[in-house]
Amino acid sequence: MQITFLGATKTVTGSKFLMNFGDKKVLVDCGMFQGLKEFRLRNWVKFPVDPKHIDSVVLTHAHIDHSGYLPVLVKNGFNGKVYCSHATKDLCALLLPDSGYIQEEEAKFANKHGFSKHKPALPLYTLQEAEHTLEYFRAIEFKKAYKIDDETSMTLIPAGHILGASLVQFKHYNTTVLFSGDLGRPHDPIMHPPTIIQAADYLILESTYGNRLHNKVNPLDELCEIINRTIERSGTVIIPAFAVGRAQHLLYFIYQLKLENRIPNIPIFLDSPLAKSATGIFHQYSDLHKLSPELSTKVCEIPQYIHSKEESKALDQEAYPKVIISASGMLEGGRVLHHIKMFGPDPRNSIVFVGYQASGTRGADIINGKREIRAYGETVPVNAEVCVLSNMSAHADYEEILEWLSHFNHPPKKVFITHGEPEAAESLKQKIEERYKWTCVIPDYLQTEMLS
Repeated sequence: MQITFLGATKTVTGSKFLMNFGDKKVLVDCGMFQGLKEFRLRNWVKFPVDPKHIDSVVLTHAHIDHSGYLPVLVKNGFNGKVYCSHATKDLCALLLPDSGYIQEEEAKFANKHGFSKHKPALPLYTLQEAEHTLEYFRAIEFKKAYKIDDETSMTLIPAGHILGASLVQFKHYNTTVLFSGDLGRPHDPIMHPPTIIQAADYLILESTYGNRLHNKVNPLDELCEIINRTIERSGTVIIPAFAVGRAQHLLYFIYQLKLENRIPNIPIFLDSPLAKSATGIFHQYSDLHKLSPELSTKVCEIPQYIHSKEESKALDQEAYPKVIISASGMLEGGRVLHHIKMFGPDPRNSIVFVGYQASGTRGADIINGKREIRAYGETVPVNAEVCVLSNMSAHADYEEILEWLSHFNHPPKKVFITHGEPEAAESLKQKIEERYKWTCVIPDYLQTEMLS
């Protein structure tokens, strides 16, 4: 048995891990690289393994950095099954076509205005190719072992984080390999905590916040203050948010603030058809989160949903105070970029970041103090107030990860630290080694390890 690290090595995105069980090849996650150019270029090069030789894919969850490369794998010859939880399958049915559509639209826009270095600019994949990929999906139940071959089984275990997110556990003969995927938080206001695990021979562990602790300030109070001071200066609050996870958390917080009359009765817009659909799925899977069906309904009724491009453009022409929640969360595309172009230059407005910003993304640039960004071939000044709600992350911080690891009843043979920037991965490695004396490795891209 062996593992090859095809992504999420010394970076947060592009999650891909190839497991070899004798003559069976199983790819855990199939994510798109985002952020820095050196990583994005990996989306376009020949895949290191012939997709025709991969028997199946198992997804930890639906986010694009874990699922977004699947259409490329399929169009290059993958013909197996994509296994995941039911909620992940339903969310991917939204996320993947949306990703293809956005890429097509951005390529058209670049070609029309001539600002791409490529002639012509092309999408990595199209909406149609993404929809075709969905035919390969098979949903499976949590906590039920599924046979890969006579000696190997695979089990999905709830991981918190977002709807359907899973730990993936393989048992090969007497050896257990566990993938954390993205590990949720123990005291998330909406999602259930990640399942406690007591044993694994090999652990592939995320380290997104491996060098950071989340702010202990209540994000509800922070959001309240930001909205109120922005309204006082007659500004608009723009919140880039991942359509799956962050958007629903924001609606829950805004529902609470409105219920307690802590913010004025200003309009709240959810400008993302994808987020609207994802919010409907959130309501459907009420067993996977803490909100009752009745409360879910009330939360979903909070925003005015924006459907068409024309409605979205109209928001930018209105100067009255409002909150606009729109994807994407790292400003890598989507309608939110148009809102940033319109509202970013005005200091009366606020831009509020509520999730992780990978290195090389526009979101990371703004948080790090850059006062202008490039969007659709133009330079956009950023004079709006920039705010970060660090306690809204759906990722466990390093103390929460260490606490989750404390339940293991014996040390793993090896812990592979993945899905983190180099500083975060190294920091988590040192913390685990100091506290538990476990053997930890930060793998390189394309590194292969034998697992015995």
